[in-house]
Amino acid sequence: MMKLMETTTDTIESLLPELEAIYKDLHQHPELSMQEVRTASIAADYVEKLGYDVTRNVGGTGVVAMLRNGEGPTVMLRADMDALPMVEATGLPYASTVRSKDEEGVDVGVAHSCGHDMHVTWLMGVTHLMAAHRDAWRGTLMAVFQPGEEVARGARSMIDDGMARRFPKPDVILGQHVMVGEAGTVGHRSGAILSAGDSLKVKLFGRGSHGSQPQTSIDPVIMAASTTLRLQTIVSREISPRDSAVLTIGALQAGTKENIIPDDATLKLNIRTFDEDVREYMLGAVRRICCAECVASNAPREPEFTTLSSYPLTINDVETSERVRKAFESHFDERAYEAAPAAASEDFSVFGREWAVPYAFWFVGGTDPDTFRKAVKEKKLNEIPSNHSPKFAPVLDPTLRTGLEAMLCAAGEWLDPRDASV
Repeated sequence: MMKLMETTTDTIESLLPELEAIYKDLHQHPELSMQEVRTASIAADYVEKLGYDVTRNVGGTGVVAMLRNGEGPTVMLRADMDALPMVEATGLPYASTVRSKDEEGVDVGVAHSCGHDMHVTWLMGVTHLMAAHRDAWRGTLMAVFQPGEEVARGARSMIDDGMARRFPKPDVILGQHVMVGEAGTVGHRSGAILSAGDSLKVKLFGRGSHGSQPQTSIDPVIMAASTTLRLQTIVSREISPRDSAVLTIGALQAGTKENIIPDDATLKLNIRTFDEDVREYMLGAVRRICCAECVASNAPREPEFTTLSSYPLTINDVETSERVRKAFESHFDERAYEAAPAAASEDFSVFGREWAVPYAFWFVGGTDPDTFRKAVKEKKLNEIPSNHSPKFAPVLDPTLRTGLEAMLCAAGEWLDPRDASV
């Protein structure tokens, strides 16, 4: 690791202005999940000019870039590319004003409110540094630009497109995410670092009528309201306080007019868990309560359940995490810390699970240091715009540099000629 970091220091400094311009361009031109045509093309063109063997359109818009540099381990680095269907409210001079059609044909704002534009920029920067300093490492670098993380389909779509068959099996898979946290810091963790995430749509069926004649209806709005309240008791009354779980009803949709009782209502809910048994219990409890409330309301039929997305747990390999920790502490000193598990979810681990190889995922702080320290002191961390907030935007300095260094540090643990081992 040390040779790679020592060799690239000056190049990082000279590369930062170029990467900042790339980041601002990506931020200003976000693309929805599985629609990342422009973003993928920018990344693919960039790495191809650096001498990488590039394969485009893997699993849709995915890009796989390979750089072989002698004998040694194969290290896969991954960045997700997609943005969110929301209107940006950061007020930045390079803020997105993009609007697009989602998969249901609805016109929506589009914004990089989760930081995937930063992830793409980091990986593009790392590919540049690795290509420019081949004398400082040995092995094979696999750079993966992944679509569709926000809908939990991108990693699986790449795997289903034969990724594990078409490309060499990596010895380790590494990834990172910009998060709320002091910019310039990196948070590592062994074991579970991100929760499993399951999103469901539940359609409840009633019988419509005129608002003045409720006795002739089976009101799905009342049914949905009762179901919403009862679902919240799963965590508060059925899950042990020693376990961690979250259930959120993000949408309740019913009706078109105030004096019409509709025929049906729809709930959209999200579950986050850190234990597979708890996850399975909660999924079963959701189905039980929804069905029971429909029976209580004399609904004409059982509810209809649709899985919107399903993310596995992200569980960092112990040995891999230890190597990453040592690398971070050596380079970042006190700016490296042990992170707590986050109740966010990722499909990053799909690659490691499919290939059955170890992986590690970590956090890079993106909050202005003064703002973060003040919020900690005043106990107002919850007031800092988080990922998926319309006001979320990482500060570029030192976030851009920190993410580059973190990826190089971690990759160097396997690719540095003085340290490389599988």
